[in-house]
Amino acid sequence: MKQTFYSNGKLLITGEYLVLDGAKAFALPTKLGQNLIIEKGTNKEIIWKSYDANGSIWFEDSISFLDISNERNSESDSVKSTLIAILHEAFVLNPDFITNSEGYTITTELGFPKSWGLGTSSTLINNIAQWLQIDAFTLLKNSFGGSGYDIACAQNDTPILYHLEQGKPVVEKVIFNPKFTENIYFIYLNKKQSSKNAIASYNINKKNNLGRTIALNDKITFEVLKATTLKSFALAIEKHETKMSIILEMQTVKESLFPDFNGVVKSLGAWGGDFIMAIAAENPSEYFISKGYKTIIPYTEMILS
Repeated sequence: MKQTFYSNGKLLITGEYLVLDGAKAFALPTKLGQNLIIEKGTNKEIIWKSYDANGSIWFEDSISFLDISNERNSESDSVKSTLIAILHEAFVLNPDFITNSEGYTITTELGFPKSWGLGTSSTLINNIAQWLQIDAFTLLKNSFGGSGYDIACAQNDTPILYHLEQGKPVVEKVIFNPKFTENIYFIYLNKKQSSKNAIASYNINKKNNLGRTIALNDKITFEVLKATTLKSFALAIEKHETKMSIILEMQTVKESLFPDFNGVVKSLGAWGGDFIMAIAAENPSEYFISKGYKTIIPYTEMILS
């Protein structure tokens, strides 16, 4: 019998990096996500196939039950080894899917291009957790690590406020549906971002007044969430970007790439890659296309509400 599971993608609007240390993060689930399709198989193995949004196969392999239970894999950094690590942690939480099965054929289908950074891993982890009826936050913590805001987006169809309290996720559904969403756009920067350097800077600088920094982040996050005009929203977003620039010792994305843009630009998630958010009085598509950025998605097309 075929089973299908689905999870939403995500965009982190405020609280990047700081969310790891308990700050409140405002995040939005996206209309695009990922399917996981489970069918019966044989030979005590999983035949795995992963499709990108354009229908092309981006990963295909077989994984033996023995490799999953023992977490055995020779290639240290491959897609297969990452998948085995996730499935092994899932096995630790619920061994029945291996011990009581002959095998599986598993297919994943992305609704967004894999390169976009909308949550290829988090949607997979949440789908596996749904399938095996285990806690997705625990599976994330034991495999990938991270704050877990992306898992919260995978599970919720409305905007959320997210934070960690003594390491445990706290998810609050919030209402965010201002008139000015028509002035918000998401632009893909044509590159995936490794956040290692920014996290290193963050970890060095966070030691200075972390409590005060988190309190300020939370205050700005509430300003963003409660903004009733385009101007107040843009000012709060700009304030957040400026504060993070100091902590990360990095230029804002507007300073580095779009200094002549007539509006506000904010990095989302890891600085320097994936998507940015642009706030503008007029449709800014022409501007970004002239700079070489052709993926421009209006708020209402991107975000679940």
